[in-house]
Amino acid sequence: MRSDRLLSIMLLLQTHGQLPASDLADRLEVSVRTIMRDVEALSAAGVPVYTVRGPHGGIALLPGYRTDVTGLTADESRALFVLMSDSAHADLGLGQALGSALRKVMAALPAPHRPEADLASRRILIDPVRWRGAPGPDRPAPDLAPFQEAALTGRRLRLRYRHGRDRRTRTYTLDPYGLVSKAGVWYLVADHDGEPRLFRTDRALSATVLDQPAQRRDGLELTDVWQILRRRIDDIPAPLAVTVRVRDKVLARFLRIHEPDLAAPTPAESPPESEDEGEPGWTRIELRFRSPQAAETLLAFGADAEVLTPEDLRQALARRAAAVVALYAPCQDT
Repeated sequence: MRSDRLLSIMLLLQTHGQLPASDLADRLEVSVRTIMRDVEALSAAGVPVYTVRGPHGGIALLPGYRTDVTGLTADESRALFVLMSDSAHADLGLGQALGSALRKVMAALPAPHRPEADLASRRILIDPVRWRGAPGPDRPAPDLAPFQEAALTGRRLRLRYRHGRDRRTRTYTLDPYGLVSKAGVWYLVADHDGEPRLFRTDRALSATVLDQPAQRRDGLELTDVWQILRRRIDDIPAPLAVTVRVRDKVLARFLRIHEPDLAAPTPAESPPESEDEGEPGWTRIELRFRSPQAAETLLAFGADAEVLTPEDLRQALARRAAAVVALYAPCQDT
């Protein structure tokens, strides 16, 4: 749309200073003639834009002219600040750069959008790494509206919740800190009776926002409480050591799914172990699971992944596989 292009021209000139018309045309994927028409339209609308002729000429804004128009709506501003966890940027060495970039973007946002963007950055967090040994999301995404409303408005939430282990249903009155998406599964981080708790939103039977203000502990933000809860789960020991060999044709997918279970990184340069010249290659991998039940997820790879040790896990998986074969065996007429 032309209005988007006019805004882009202003922002490019504001950021880079004088630019040749050909440079603007390349950046915006239009012709130089279109750029010149757009410059005329900006000038007619009162934007102090002018052209400089000659080999070192170009298009520029009058010195000192600034616009705080970014073209972002309130929802777009909020979405921009719903970011991945700090660890993801720190791993790339971009932690300080991220903070600097956000400060600059915040300063450029229209003033009415800034409070909502800042609030979103403190109440919603994206953590892409799965829990150790946990499968991916297996349920449709829940209605997050009441959770988000409670978190963003600072109000209490009454939650009717079915627990995963004992399947019991309980009702809680919670003080929310915010929402966390953990590898596609949404969690509510909240205090219950002053203690930090974690609730899977897809196990909620109902969620009602109350008129009471949330009573969060002073000085704590979502990231602080999330780190406490995350460490409690991630630090649970995984005592079951498992050695498995995986066919090379599925190795990339296997490592992607079982990355949290790796006992140690698999060297990229290590050659796969071949059975013989006629067989495809295999790679041996060391894993850690919290229980034999958690290791049963290896059956999803069928004959492309074989447990080598421990022997009792091999036997347990063999029994599970035999039960599946028996279930699907064709009926024999007598």
